[in-house]
Amino acid sequence: MFYRKIYDRMKAWKEKEDGRTALLIEGARRIGKSTVAKAFAENEYEHVLLIDFSIASPEIVRLFDDLSDLDTFFLQLQLFCHVSLESRKSVIIFDEVQFCPRARQAIKHLVADRRYDYIETGSLISIRKNVKDILIPSEETRMEMVPMDFEEFCLATGKEAVPTLLRTVLASGKPLADAVHRKLLQQFRIYMLVGGMPQAVESYLETNDFRKVDDVKRTILSLYAADFEKIDGTGKASMIFRSIPAQLAKNTARYQVSSVLKSHRAEDILELVSEMQDSKTVLVSHHADDPNMGMAANLDLAQFKLFLSDTGLFVTLMFLDSNFVENDIYQKLLSDKAHVNLGYLYENITAQMLVAQGYRLYYYTFPKENTRLHYEVDFLIPERSKIIPIEVKSSGYRTHASLDAFEQKFSSRISRRLLVYTKNLQKDRDVIFLPVYLLPFLRETIALTM
Repeated sequence: MFYRKIYDRMKAWKEKEDGRTALLIEGARRIGKSTVAKAFAENEYEHVLLIDFSIASPEIVRLFDDLSDLDTFFLQLQLFCHVSLESRKSVIIFDEVQFCPRARQAIKHLVADRRYDYIETGSLISIRKNVKDILIPSEETRMEMVPMDFEEFCLATGKEAVPTLLRTVLASGKPLADAVHRKLLQQFRIYMLVGGMPQAVESYLETNDFRKVDDVKRTILSLYAADFEKIDGTGKASMIFRSIPAQLAKNTARYQVSSVLKSHRAEDILELVSEMQDSKTVLVSHHADDPNMGMAANLDLAQFKLFLSDTGLFVTLMFLDSNFVENDIYQKLLSDKAHVNLGYLYENITAQMLVAQGYRLYYYTFPKENTRLHYEVDFLIPERSKIIPIEVKSSGYRTHASLDAFEQKFSSRISRRLLVYTKNLQKDRDVIFLPVYLLPFLRETIALTM
């Protein structure tokens, strides 16, 4: 199994909760939830009982209809699963728990019994659709699992020294040698193309062939399409999802719903967008009407942008209806063609990395004086009592008109300004020019005085 950071969080849960809550791992399909749950259980417990509800027998499923006698319940469960359990040394995994809503409901009583620990995994779309008639347990600790970040990708691909090097760069605040910078940038671009879905990473390691990696990603996107049918049988969710790359490429101030769904406005699909966001396949960035601390209380729900949770999938989705050879993004990105505008691709990876570090997504637009054009700050994140505006560039240009205009408008609210781009680490007064490969370490960047 690839190293996943969520494993360390799971260890902290086990130590802190000591059986007082079950662990529910949420995340998109094929993100690695089942794999990490099984590996954790086998490493951290003496006994493991795994129930995969996608293939569980009717006899096992029926056990959850009656929990009035837990001694009998556990006796039968161990008999059916051919596993012996020992109190406080065992864990029971409910894999694909969405297929057995009563097992989810049973968590309340099972946790109260305190004999064993419990880990649940499942697709959140299906979970939501299948729990309408059951009592959702409050005795759950929820953890969101995201695609592999750049550090995890480096560890998986044998580049263990890269994260250490990048942290050293951050600590020094000094730029790298040009040759090292170019090598790190190429490694990050490979990560953008492969993405963070474990199956895609595994295919990349086994074949070293982007065509085969692309095939894996197409399969995952097909699974997502099937999930969207569960959300909305009219096909609107699929249309919204498929148009995300085109919408970002237009560089408009918001996702233009009417250009995708005729006669529809943003207000008409807010519930649908929320369900797509809950599926963890889509990231939503809301417009902050008042860019300040507490942006969640001052946002415009009807003005938003959509990103994919995995940039590797984004690359494939752009050309989903075409052959792999027509997807020239692979060649353009690796060849570093500066004249090619791939800003929307770098926006998506920035959104992905911010969410991976626990940030919520916000952006801000405001009009330019005496013109119909507008400035746009791509992302806003909090820092203590102030905010950090972020502008994203797909090239090495050091101009930052939007950041400058934003600083003039809200200078008292700004801690520092950040420009994410493809050149070396630099600083100009309160503006940090951050190479895109340092983006996964943004929280550590903020913690440093640069």
